[in-house]
Amino acid sequence: MIKPATTSSEPILYLKGVGVTYPGGTKALHPQSLEIRKGEVTILLGRSGAGKSTLLRAMNLLVSPTEGVVSCPALGDLSGISKIRKHRRRTGMVFQQHQLIGRQTALTNVLTARLSRYSTLRSLFALPRADREKALSCLDRVGILEKALQRVDQLSGGQQQRVGVARALAMEPDLILADEPVASLDPATSRQLLTLLRDVCRRDGITLVISLHQVEFAKEFGDRIVALAHGRIVFDDVPEKLDESALSSIYEGETVEETSGPEETGTSAGKDAALAAALR
Repeated sequence: MIKPATTSSEPILYLKGVGVTYPGGTKALHPQSLEIRKGEVTILLGRSGAGKSTLLRAMNLLVSPTEGVVSCPALGDLSGISKIRKHRRRTGMVFQQHQLIGRQTALTNVLTARLSRYSTLRSLFALPRADREKALSCLDRVGILEKALQRVDQLSGGQQQRVGVARALAMEPDLILADEPVASLDPATSRQLLTLLRDVCRRDGITLVISLHQVEFAKEFGDRIVALAHGRIVFDDVPEKLDESALSSIYEGETVEETSGPEETGTSAGKDAALAAALR
């Protein structure tokens, strides 16, 4: 059973006066302060170039803030290599362009999430059976277990993004950051992917932050919406409060089509055959 949206106010991540200026002087994010609360689905909403992807990537230090600090209760300020690595081990990422290795199988791509648990030398050898079982379980949870031994460059865009979600889950994270995960998908597949991501995170108690530019999806899937315009947070509240007045300052909405039925995710026989082959 899927857990209801949390009402907890316990923070899992703090951004204190975080700003980002890129080389050449481009101000992608003006200094902003924000708390990410445990168990919530937070949507970062805004137009392309509003600063939402920069803000999201700063949460995992994939973009280094030029001002302010990122911190979490467990580690304090994330200012050193050791702390950043520990933070990244507990933070899954889902990317817009998948960031998968096309010539490798879905299983191999998901297994890359387990490598950080081992030394560089140990990671050169085949990972233990337990890791393979974990990776297969994650592929099953996102509905593509039967594709485990298929090259990811032979999968559809929606299937590739499911592999990306499975890879994030294989890290057993406390936090998942999804950077425009449906930007390259059609509306029907987008809704299916966002439903999957939200429901899995709620079942596991994982905090989820997603950057989007579609208002309808933000209202449908978010417990909280943080909207940006020109590198500044201009709205931070529940979806019900995102009225026309708020929208006029951040986004002139586009029509989002209604979806048809869900994608096929494979038969039971196909899953069983893939599982047996992958564990040989």
